[in-house]
Amino acid sequence: MAGRNFLFVPGPTNVPERIQRAMMVSMEDHRSPRFPQLTQTIMAGLREIFRTETGTPFVFPSSGTGCWEAALTNTLSPGDKVLAARFGQFSHLWIDMCERLGLDVQIVECEWGTGVPLQQYEDILKADTQHQIKAVLVCHNETATGVTSDIAGVREALDEAAHPALLFVDCVSSLGCIDFRFDDWGIDMAVSGSQKGLMLPAGLGILCASPKALAMYPSSKLKRAYFDLPDMIQSNATGYFPYTPALTLMYGLIESLKMISEEGLDNVIARHHYLAEGVRAAVTEGWQLKLCAKEQRWHSDTVSAVMLPEGIAGAEVIARAYQRYNLSLGGGLSKVAGKLFRIGHLGDMNEIHLMAAINGAEMAMLDCGVNVQPGSGAAAAGHYWRTHEAPSGLCAMPKPALAKSSAARTNTALAPS
Repeated sequence: MAGRNFLFVPGPTNVPERIQRAMMVSMEDHRSPRFPQLTQTIMAGLREIFRTETGTPFVFPSSGTGCWEAALTNTLSPGDKVLAARFGQFSHLWIDMCERLGLDVQIVECEWGTGVPLQQYEDILKADTQHQIKAVLVCHNETATGVTSDIAGVREALDEAAHPALLFVDCVSSLGCIDFRFDDWGIDMAVSGSQKGLMLPAGLGILCASPKALAMYPSSKLKRAYFDLPDMIQSNATGYFPYTPALTLMYGLIESLKMISEEGLDNVIARHHYLAEGVRAAVTEGWQLKLCAKEQRWHSDTVSAVMLPEGIAGAEVIARAYQRYNLSLGGGLSKVAGKLFRIGHLGDMNEIHLMAAINGAEMAMLDCGVNVQPGSGAAAAGHYWRTHEAPSGLCAMPKPALAKSSAARTNTALAPS
Protein backbone atom coordinates (compact mmCIF):
# COMPACT_ATOMS: atom_id res chain seq x y z
CA MET A 1 0.00 0.00 0.00
CA ALA A 2 1.37 3.40 -0.97
CA GLY A 3 2.18 5.90 1.77
CA ARG A 4 3.03 5.31 5.40
CA ASN A 5 0.98 3.55 8.02
CA PHE A 6 -0.55 5.98 10.49
CA LEU A 7 -0.24 4.47 13.95
CA PHE A 8 -2.85 5.65 16.43
CA VAL A 9 -3.18 2.76 18.82
CA PRO A 10 -2.51 3.73 22.46
CA GLY A 11 0.80 1.88 22.39
CA PRO A 12 3.15 1.12 20.90
CA THR A 13 3.40 4.72 19.81
CA ASN A 14 5.34 6.40 17.03
CA VAL A 15 9.11 6.35 17.53
CA PRO A 16 10.65 9.72 16.53
CA GLU A 17 13.44 9.59 13.97
CA ARG A 18 15.75 11.17 16.50
CA ILE A 19 15.25 8.22 18.84
CA GLN A 20 15.54 5.72 15.98
CA ARG A 21 18.92 7.21 15.09
CA ALA A 22 20.04 7.05 18.72
CA MET A 23 19.29 3.32 18.80
CA MET A 24 21.37 2.62 15.70
CA VAL A 25 24.52 1.82 17.63
CA SER A 26 27.11 -0.91 17.46
CA MET A 27 26.93 -3.50 20.19
CA GLU A 28 29.30 -2.98 23.07
CA ASP A 29 30.53 -4.69 26.19
CA HIS A 30 27.98 -4.14 28.94
CA ARG A 31 30.72 -4.91 31.48
CA SER A 32 33.08 -2.24 30.18
CA PRO A 33 34.41 0.55 32.44
CA ARG A 34 32.39 3.17 30.54
CA PHE A 35 29.01 1.40 30.76
CA PRO A 36 28.05 2.79 34.22
CA GLN A 37 27.82 6.28 32.71
CA LEU A 38 24.91 5.10 30.55
CA THR A 39 23.13 3.54 33.53
CA GLN A 40 23.59 6.61 35.71
CA THR A 41 22.28 8.91 32.98
CA ILE A 42 19.12 6.81 32.63
CA MET A 43 18.41 6.60 36.35
CA ALA A 44 18.80 10.36 36.82
CA GLY A 45 16.45 11.04 33.90
CA LEU A 46 13.84 8.59 35.18
CA ARG A 47 13.81 10.27 38.59
CA GLU A 48 12.89 13.52 36.84
CA ILE A 49 10.08 11.85 34.87
CA PHE A 50 8.68 10.19 38.01
CA ARG A 51 9.16 13.48 39.91
CA THR A 52 10.96 11.76 42.75
CA GLU A 53 13.95 12.37 44.95
CA THR A 54 13.33 9.38 47.21
CA GLY A 55 12.28 6.68 44.74
CA THR A 56 14.62 4.12 43.18
CA PRO A 57 14.10 3.47 39.45
CA PHE A 58 14.62 0.04 37.91
CA VAL A 59 14.84 -0.90 34.23
CA PHE A 60 14.07 -4.49 33.21
CA PRO A 61 14.29 -6.10 29.77
CA SER A 62 10.54 -6.82 29.83
CA SER A 63 7.16 -5.23 29.29
CA GLY A 64 5.28 -3.27 31.93
CA THR A 65 3.60 -6.53 32.91
CA GLY A 66 6.96 -7.77 34.18
CA CYS A 67 7.16 -4.79 36.49
CA TRP A 68 3.65 -5.51 37.77
CA GLU A 69 5.06 -8.85 38.87
CA ALA A 70 8.20 -7.27 40.32
CA ALA A 71 6.13 -4.82 42.38
CA LEU A 72 4.01 -7.61 43.86
CA THR A 73 6.59 -10.33 44.43
CA ASN A 74 9.16 -8.11 46.14
CA THR A 75 6.75 -6.75 48.74
CA LEU A 76 3.95 -9.24 49.45
CA SER A 77 3.40 -12.80 50.68
CA PRO A 78 0.93 -15.53 49.71
CA GLY A 79 -2.49 -14.82 51.18
CA ASP A 80 -1.88 -11.10 51.67
CA LYS A 81 -4.95 -8.99 50.99
CA VAL A 82 -4.83 -6.27 48.35
CA LEU A 83 -7.50 -3.77 47.30
CA ALA A 84 -8.14 -3.17 43.61
CA ALA A 85 -10.87 -1.67 41.44
CA ARG A 86 -11.80 -3.33 38.14
CA PHE A 87 -12.96 -0.81 35.54
CA GLY A 88 -11.13 -1.86 32.39
CA GLN A 89 -9.04 -4.56 30.77
CA PHE A 90 -5.73 -3.58 32.32
CA SER A 91 -7.00 -3.17 35.86
CA HIS A 92 -8.59 -6.60 35.31
CA LEU A 93 -5.29 -8.14 34.18
CA TRP A 94 -3.44 -6.82 37.22
CA ILE A 95 -6.11 -8.35 39.44
CA ASP A 96 -5.76 -11.62 37.53
CA MET A 97 -2.00 -11.62 38.15
CA CYS A 98 -2.55 -11.05 41.88
CA GLU A 99 -4.88 -14.02 42.05
CA ARG A 100 -2.47 -16.24 40.12
CA LEU A 101 0.29 -15.31 42.56
CA GLY A 102 -1.85 -16.39 45.49
CA LEU A 103 -2.92 -13.02 46.83
CA ASP A 104 -6.35 -12.35 48.32
CA VAL A 105 -7.85 -9.60 46.18
CA GLN A 106 -10.70 -7.45 47.46
CA ILE A 107 -12.20 -6.36 44.15
CA VAL A 108 -14.32 -3.25 43.75
CA GLU A 109 -16.36 -3.70 40.58
CA CYS A 110 -16.90 -0.43 38.73
CA GLU A 111 -18.76 0.54 35.59
CA TRP A 112 -16.42 0.57 32.64
CA GLY A 113 -16.00 4.21 31.67
CA THR A 114 -15.45 5.31 35.26
CA GLY A 115 -12.32 5.26 37.40
CA VAL A 116 -11.31 4.53 40.97
CA PRO A 117 -14.23 5.19 43.38
CA LEU A 118 -12.45 7.33 45.97
CA GLN A 119 -15.17 7.39 48.62
CA GLN A 120 -15.61 3.63 48.42
CA TYR A 121 -11.86 3.15 48.77
CA GLU A 122 -11.81 5.41 51.81
CA ASP A 123 -14.75 3.58 53.42
CA ILE A 124 -13.10 0.19 52.86
CA LEU A 125 -9.79 1.38 54.26
CA LYS A 126 -11.41 2.94 57.33
CA ALA A 127 -13.31 -0.28 57.97
CA ASP A 128 -10.06 -2.28 57.81
CA THR A 129 -9.09 -1.47 61.40
CA GLN A 130 -6.82 -4.53 61.61
CA HIS A 131 -4.89 -3.31 58.54
CA GLN A 132 -5.26 -6.60 56.73
CA ILE A 133 -5.03 -4.81 53.37
CA LYS A 134 -1.33 -4.70 52.56
CA ALA A 135 -1.47 -2.88 49.22
CA VAL A 136 -3.84 -0.72 47.20
CA LEU A 137 -3.60 -1.13 43.42
CA VAL A 138 -4.62 1.62 41.02
CA CYS A 139 -4.49 1.87 37.23
CA HIS A 140 -3.75 5.57 36.63
CA ASN A 141 -4.80 5.57 33.00
CA GLU A 142 -7.03 2.75 31.73
CA THR A 143 -6.36 2.58 28.01
CA ALA A 144 -9.23 0.17 27.31
CA THR A 145 -11.81 2.83 28.17
CA GLY A 146 -9.90 6.12 27.94
CA VAL A 147 -10.24 6.83 31.67
CA THR A 148 -7.80 8.55 34.01
CA SER A 149 -8.15 8.10 37.78
CA ASP A 150 -7.26 10.53 40.56
CA ILE A 151 -4.13 9.16 42.22
CA ALA A 152 -3.78 12.11 44.57
CA GLY A 153 -7.32 11.31 45.72
CA VAL A 154 -6.35 7.71 46.47
CA ARG A 155 -3.47 8.95 48.61
CA GLU A 156 -5.90 11.23 50.45
CA ALA A 157 -8.20 8.24 51.07
CA LEU A 158 -5.29 6.28 52.57
CA ASP A 159 -4.29 9.24 54.73
CA GLU A 160 -7.87 9.91 55.88
CA ALA A 161 -8.10 6.29 56.97
CA ALA A 162 -4.63 6.46 58.56
CA HIS A 163 -3.97 3.21 56.71
CA PRO A 164 -0.40 1.92 56.21
CA ALA A 165 -1.06 -0.05 53.00
CA LEU A 166 1.39 0.33 50.15
CA LEU A 167 0.17 2.30 47.12
CA PHE A 168 0.92 0.64 43.77
CA VAL A 169 0.16 2.56 40.57
CA ASP A 170 0.13 1.41 36.96
CA CYS A 171 1.34 4.44 35.00
CA VAL A 172 2.18 2.59 31.78
CA SER A 173 0.12 4.92 29.57
CA SER A 174 0.42 8.05 31.70
CA LEU A 175 4.11 8.47 32.53
CA GLY A 176 5.56 11.34 30.53
CA CYS A 177 2.09 12.33 29.25
CA ILE A 178 -0.21 13.01 32.21
CA ASP A 179 0.77 14.70 35.47
CA PHE A 180 2.37 12.07 37.72
CA ARG A 181 3.99 12.81 41.09
CA PHE A 182 5.66 9.88 42.81
CA ASP A 183 6.80 11.75 45.93
CA ASP A 184 3.91 14.18 46.31
CA TRP A 185 1.31 11.40 46.04
CA GLY A 186 3.14 9.02 48.35
CA ILE A 187 3.41 6.24 45.76
CA ASP A 188 5.29 3.10 46.75
CA MET A 189 5.51 1.25 43.44
CA ALA A 190 5.01 2.87 40.03
CA VAL A 191 4.92 0.53 37.03
CA SER A 192 5.52 1.69 33.46
CA GLY A 193 6.95 0.65 30.11
CA SER A 194 8.92 2.02 27.19
CA GLN A 195 6.34 1.89 24.37
CA LYS A 196 3.94 4.69 25.37
CA GLY A 197 4.85 8.23 26.40
CA LEU A 198 8.56 7.43 26.32
CA MET A 199 8.23 6.92 22.53
CA LEU A 200 10.30 3.73 22.32
CA PRO A 201 9.64 0.25 21.01
CA ALA A 202 8.26 -2.21 23.56
CA GLY A 203 10.89 -4.06 25.54
CA LEU A 204 11.70 -2.09 28.69
CA GLY A 205 9.76 -2.49 31.90
CA ILE A 206 10.26 0.54 34.11
CA LEU A 207 9.61 0.51 37.85
CA CYS A 208 10.08 3.07 40.62
CA ALA A 209 10.06 1.92 44.27
CA SER A 210 9.83 3.90 47.49
CA PRO A 211 12.05 3.22 50.51
CA LYS A 212 8.96 1.87 52.29
CA ALA A 213 8.35 -0.65 49.49
CA LEU A 214 11.98 -1.75 49.36
CA ALA A 215 11.96 -2.30 53.12
CA MET A 216 9.24 -4.94 52.63
CA TYR A 217 11.56 -7.31 50.76
CA PRO A 218 12.93 -9.27 53.77
CA SER A 219 9.41 -10.18 54.90
CA SER A 220 8.03 -10.92 51.43
CA LYS A 221 7.48 -14.63 50.79
CA LEU A 222 6.36 -14.62 47.16
CA LYS A 223 8.88 -16.35 44.92
CA ARG A 224 10.95 -14.36 42.45
CA ALA A 225 14.15 -14.81 40.51
CA TYR A 226 14.38 -12.72 37.34
CA PHE A 227 12.49 -9.85 39.00
CA ASP A 228 14.44 -9.90 42.27
CA LEU A 229 15.01 -6.26 43.24
CA PRO A 230 18.01 -6.82 45.56
CA ASP A 231 19.85 -8.39 42.62
CA MET A 232 19.16 -5.24 40.61
CA ILE A 233 20.07 -2.92 43.48
CA GLN A 234 23.41 -4.65 43.99
CA SER A 235 24.35 -4.49 40.30
CA ASN A 236 22.89 -1.03 39.60
CA ALA A 237 24.91 0.43 42.49
CA THR A 238 28.02 -0.10 40.39
CA GLY A 239 26.34 0.91 37.13
CA TYR A 240 25.74 -2.59 35.80
CA PHE A 241 22.89 -5.11 35.53
CA PRO A 242 22.57 -8.69 36.82
CA TYR A 243 21.96 -9.89 33.27
CA THR A 244 22.38 -8.60 29.73
CA PRO A 245 20.53 -5.29 29.34
CA ALA A 246 18.60 -4.16 26.26
CA LEU A 247 21.40 -1.94 25.04
CA THR A 248 19.82 -0.30 21.99
CA LEU A 249 16.61 0.48 23.89
CA MET A 250 18.66 2.05 26.66
CA TYR A 251 20.35 4.39 24.20
CA GLY A 252 16.92 5.21 22.84
CA LEU A 253 15.67 5.88 26.37
CA ILE A 254 18.47 8.36 26.96
CA GLU A 255 17.42 10.24 23.82
CA SER A 256 13.77 10.10 24.84
CA LEU A 257 14.57 11.56 28.24
CA LYS A 258 16.58 14.30 26.52
CA MET A 259 13.65 15.18 24.27
CA ILE A 260 11.26 15.40 27.20
CA SER A 261 13.73 17.50 29.18
CA GLU A 262 14.26 19.88 26.26
CA GLU A 263 10.52 20.44 25.82
CA GLY A 264 10.00 20.52 29.57
CA LEU A 265 7.90 17.92 31.36
CA ASP A 266 5.17 20.41 32.25
CA ASN A 267 5.02 21.49 28.60
CA VAL A 268 4.79 17.86 27.46
CA ILE A 269 1.86 17.32 29.81
CA ALA A 270 0.18 20.53 28.62
CA ARG A 271 0.67 19.47 24.99
CA HIS A 272 -1.03 16.14 25.62
CA HIS A 273 -4.02 17.86 27.23
CA TYR A 274 -4.30 20.41 24.41
CA LEU A 275 -4.19 17.73 21.71
CA ALA A 276 -6.63 15.50 23.60
CA GLU A 277 -9.13 18.34 23.89
CA GLY A 278 -9.10 18.70 20.11
CA VAL A 279 -9.81 14.99 19.65
CA ARG A 280 -12.63 15.15 22.19
CA ALA A 281 -14.08 18.12 20.30
CA ALA A 282 -14.00 16.07 17.08
CA VAL A 283 -15.85 13.19 18.77
CA THR A 284 -18.52 15.03 20.73
CA GLU A 285 -19.02 18.30 18.86
CA GLY A 286 -18.14 17.22 15.33
CA TRP A 287 -19.33 13.65 15.05
CA GLN A 288 -21.95 13.99 17.81
CA LEU A 289 -20.78 10.70 19.32
CA LYS A 290 -19.99 9.77 22.91
CA LEU A 291 -16.79 8.83 24.66
CA CYS A 292 -16.60 5.69 26.77
CA ALA A 293 -15.48 7.88 29.70
CA LYS A 294 -18.73 8.70 31.49
CA GLU A 295 -17.77 12.13 32.79
CA GLN A 296 -15.28 14.89 32.03
CA ARG A 297 -13.32 14.15 35.20
CA TRP A 298 -12.44 10.73 33.78
CA HIS A 299 -11.20 12.00 30.40
CA SER A 300 -7.81 10.63 29.42
CA ASP A 301 -5.26 12.86 27.72
CA THR A 302 -3.55 9.88 26.08
CA VAL A 303 -6.40 7.88 24.51
CA SER A 304 -10.00 8.50 23.53
CA ALA A 305 -12.40 5.56 23.30
CA VAL A 306 -15.16 6.47 20.83
CA MET A 307 -18.52 4.76 21.29
CA LEU A 308 -20.21 3.69 18.06
CA PRO A 309 -23.97 3.73 17.39
CA GLU A 310 -25.97 0.58 18.04
CA GLY A 311 -25.62 -1.88 15.18
CA ILE A 312 -22.19 -0.66 14.04
CA ALA A 313 -19.38 -3.12 14.70
CA GLY A 314 -16.20 -1.57 15.98
CA ALA A 315 -14.11 -4.29 14.37
CA GLU A 316 -15.49 -3.35 10.94
CA VAL A 317 -14.60 0.32 11.37
CA ILE A 318 -11.10 -0.58 12.54
CA ALA A 319 -10.60 -3.05 9.70
CA ARG A 320 -11.83 -0.52 7.12
CA ALA A 321 -9.51 2.15 8.49
CA TYR A 322 -6.56 -0.21 8.23
CA GLN A 323 -7.29 -1.93 4.93
CA ARG A 324 -8.48 1.11 2.97
CA TYR A 325 -6.73 4.08 4.59
CA ASN A 326 -3.63 2.48 6.18
CA LEU A 327 -4.68 3.81 9.58
CA SER A 328 -4.23 1.77 12.75
CA LEU A 329 -6.86 2.41 15.43
CA GLY A 330 -7.24 0.63 18.76
CA GLY A 331 -10.05 -1.88 19.25
CA GLY A 332 -12.42 -2.42 22.11
CA LEU A 333 -11.35 -4.97 24.72
CA SER A 334 -13.35 -7.41 26.83
CA LYS A 335 -16.63 -5.79 27.98
CA VAL A 336 -16.40 -3.03 25.36
CA ALA A 337 -15.21 -5.24 22.49
CA GLY A 338 -17.00 -4.36 19.26
CA LYS A 339 -18.64 -1.28 20.77
CA LEU A 340 -15.94 1.31 20.19
CA PHE A 341 -12.66 2.21 18.61
CA ARG A 342 -9.77 3.99 20.26
CA ILE A 343 -7.57 6.85 19.10
CA GLY A 344 -4.22 6.98 20.85
CA HIS A 345 -2.89 10.54 21.10
CA LEU A 346 0.26 10.19 23.13
CA GLY A 347 3.95 10.50 22.55
CA ASP A 348 5.45 12.31 19.57
CA MET A 349 2.45 14.07 18.06
CA ASN A 350 1.06 17.43 16.90
CA GLU A 351 -2.20 18.80 15.50
CA ILE A 352 -1.63 17.92 11.84
CA HIS A 353 -0.51 14.42 12.77
CA LEU A 354 -3.72 13.94 14.75
CA MET A 355 -5.80 15.26 11.86
CA ALA A 356 -4.82 12.09 9.99
CA ALA A 357 -6.44 9.97 12.69
CA ILE A 358 -9.56 12.12 12.82
CA ASN A 359 -10.07 12.24 9.06
CA GLY A 360 -9.20 8.57 8.54
CA ALA A 361 -11.52 7.41 11.32
CA GLU A 362 -14.29 9.60 9.92
CA MET A 363 -13.94 8.14 6.43
CA ALA A 364 -13.92 4.61 7.82
CA MET A 365 -17.06 5.32 9.86
CA LEU A 366 -18.84 6.78 6.82
CA ASP A 367 -17.87 3.73 4.78
CA CYS A 368 -19.34 1.49 7.50
CA GLY A 369 -22.64 3.36 7.65
CA VAL A 370 -22.10 5.66 10.63
CA ASN A 371 -24.18 8.80 10.15
CA VAL A 372 -21.66 11.58 10.75
CA GLN A 373 -21.34 14.84 8.84
CA PRO A 374 -18.36 14.63 6.48
CA GLY A 375 -15.60 16.98 7.61
CA SER A 376 -17.20 17.66 10.98
CA GLY A 377 -14.51 15.99 13.05
CA ALA A 378 -11.62 17.92 11.56
CA ALA A 379 -13.63 21.14 11.68
CA ALA A 380 -14.34 20.78 15.40
CA ALA A 381 -10.79 19.78 16.27
CA GLY A 382 -9.32 22.52 14.10
CA HIS A 383 -11.59 25.11 15.68
CA TYR A 384 -10.47 24.09 19.16
CA TRP A 385 -6.77 24.13 18.27
CA ARG A 386 -7.00 27.44 16.39
CA THR A 387 -8.88 29.23 19.18
CA HIS A 388 -6.79 27.98 22.11
CA GLU A 389 -3.19 28.84 22.79
CA ALA A 390 -0.87 25.98 21.92
CA PRO A 391 1.75 24.83 24.45
CA SER A 392 5.31 25.90 23.72
CA GLY A 393 6.28 22.42 22.52
CA LEU A 394 4.06 22.92 19.45
CA CYS A 395 5.12 26.46 18.62
CA ALA A 396 8.07 27.17 16.36
CA MET A 397 7.07 30.85 16.36
CA PRO A 398 4.44 32.99 18.12
CA LYS A 399 0.88 32.94 16.83
CA PRO A 400 0.31 36.03 14.62
CA ALA A 401 -2.07 38.66 15.93
CA LEU A 402 -5.37 38.63 14.05
CA ALA A 403 -5.84 42.38 13.91
CA LYS A 404 -8.27 42.41 11.00
CA SER A 405 -11.12 40.16 9.96
CA SER A 406 -10.89 38.35 6.65
CA ALA A 407 -13.51 40.75 5.27
CA ALA A 408 -11.46 43.76 6.28
CA ARG A 409 -8.37 42.28 4.67
CA THR A 410 -10.31 41.65 1.47
CA ASN A 411 -11.66 45.21 1.38
CA THR A 412 -8.19 46.62 1.94
CA ALA A 413 -6.78 44.55 -0.88
CA LEU A 414 -9.50 45.75 -3.29
CA ALA A 415 -9.33 49.41 -2.31
CA PRO A 416 -7.97 51.75 -4.99
CA SER A 417 -4.53 53.22 -4.33
